[in-house]
Amino acid sequence: MSIELFLGIALVITVGLLAHQLLKKKASSEPFDPQLFTLINDLRKEIQDTTTSQRKEVEGKLDHMHERLVKNMQESSSTLQKHFQHTSGIIQGVTEKLTQLDETNKQVLNFSEQLQSLENILKNPKQRGILGEYWLETLLGQVLAPGNYQMQYQLGIDEKTGQTLIPDAVIFIKEMLIPIDAKFSLENYNKISQETDSVRREQLEKDFKADVKMRIDETSKYIQTQKGTSNFAFMFVPAEGVYHNLITQNVGTVKVNSRNLIEYAFEKGVMIVSPTSFFAYLQTVILGLKALQIEDSVKDIQKQAENLMRHMKGYEEHHNRVGKHLETTVRAYSSSSDELRKIDKDIYKITEGVAGKEMDPLQLTFPKSE
Repeated sequence: MSIELFLGIALVITVGLLAHQLLKKKASSEPFDPQLFTLINDLRKEIQDTTTSQRKEVEGKLDHMHERLVKNMQESSSTLQKHFQHTSGIIQGVTEKLTQLDETNKQVLNFSEQLQSLENILKNPKQRGILGEYWLETLLGQVLAPGNYQMQYQLGIDEKTGQTLIPDAVIFIKEMLIPIDAKFSLENYNKISQETDSVRREQLEKDFKADVKMRIDETSKYIQTQKGTSNFAFMFVPAEGVYHNLITQNVGTVKVNSRNLIEYAFEKGVMIVSPTSFFAYLQTVILGLKALQIEDSVKDIQKQAENLMRHMKGYEEHHNRVGKHLETTVRAYSSSSDELRKIDKDIYKITEGVAGKEMDPLQLTFPKSE
């Protein structure tokens, strides 16, 4: 129970007692007790003082609460502002990520369209051939100099078939030509990979083997040594997957008798290559070209040395002629010196010793040969 309530109750009791005393005095006609008024005044004053003190205390508490409330509101506002900034940063980051994701989705869709376009191209045998030729030309252009190869080179007429021989490319190594033909046997390969029926798959395997053999035969016809080609030709398979499975004897989940295919190609003088393995072969070709260049340089140096030797021979003849002329001159000079001494002696005899014996010509001698 608070002090205010207690004082209020006390006041009510006092007022009640006062009223009771008044009524009692009035009934008994007795004079009013002045102490009672004093008590009432003291009680009123005490209540006022207490109320004032309590009011000030309450006001102080209210002011303190107001200050704390304002401070808490400021802190809450600052915290909310920081959270808002952080949230804004997160939202901005999410927006940027969503924008990037949207761009990525567009790229994925574009890539999917390109894959679909490539798939459509690979379905057409003629377009597959054009694509294989493009990859072959790109690879040759990246490794060899333009003068070391040529696309769609005409070898001449095939004496057996009467057809014009035009391989997809040839590599020039001195006077020799290395023919290259791009082959893309993809249809039967894909059918084997997708077929689930074992009987049908076995038949597709035979078809694939026959197709590869036919491609080997088509490549081998470009081996025309009488026309300046090498005794072998490259069969370029642009698809690494087809080449790998062919070499490892596996196509999809079925084993193809690739050993016979490789041996058959070897017998026909055909080397089956993929972009990766063909690149290695081209490195060997480059080394061969460099060796030929060195050989040509050596031959050129030999020719220059032979020319220098001929010049030395001519100079030697001229030098010997000059030496012979010098030898003749020295002999003539020596003979002239002897005659001059004889004349000097004659003068000495004629003058009886008065003059003469004063001539002393320079003596010339031949150098000793080393």
